[in-house]
Amino acid sequence: MPNVTLYNQSGTKVGEIQLADSVFGIEPNEHVLHTAVIKQRASLRQGTHKVKTRTEVRGGGRKPYSQKGTGRARQGSIRAPQWRGGGVVFGPTPRTYTYKLNRKVRRLALKSALSQKVLENNIVVLDALNIETPKTKVMLNVLEALNIDTKVLVVLAEDDNNVMLSGRNIPGVLTINANSVNVLDLLNFNKILITQDAVKKIEEVLG
Repeated sequence: MPNVTLYNQSGTKVGEIQLADSVFGIEPNEHVLHTAVIKQRASLRQGTHKVKTRTEVRGGGRKPYSQKGTGRARQGSIRAPQWRGGGVVFGPTPRTYTYKLNRKVRRLALKSALSQKVLENNIVVLDALNIETPKTKVMLNVLEALNIDTKVLVVLAEDDNNVMLSGRNIPGVLTINANSVNVLDLLNFNKILITQDAVKKIEEVLG
């Protein structure tokens, strides 16, 4: 089992914590990670693109000229796709880009992302993170005490309004709860600051 140093929010080492091999100690699967990221980014697309077809553009109610006798190609409407101002053929219409991954694949992707952070020594475990009143300065002091000066994902066991409000105005800091941990955020942030209770909760779900 991988051992990680356990800190308090003052930056003092208070012991060690053993992380579950089945969650934090596997060999990262790059293909599954890539698949999970593509799926998650696809789900973020709005899909609100829209063009008008020949049935939706204005005008073109009558035949522009006779079928025969003009020497020109036959036409039924001035709003056909080949006319200026006509409708668009096979253009984009509103759609959803969301698709699903198998449950085992999703779990493996999360385990791979977490294990990668452990291998890179980019995971910091706190015994607890308590902030009495929402203050950005308090969160900055915690990050400074832990020598974190890069993009950091703060993971709590449960939603804590004081912690979330204290970190939301700091560039590069995102606070989420253990149930919201996802592959895209784990890979997007350089460091993971996670509480001991959140570690246990993740291990219960993924272990």
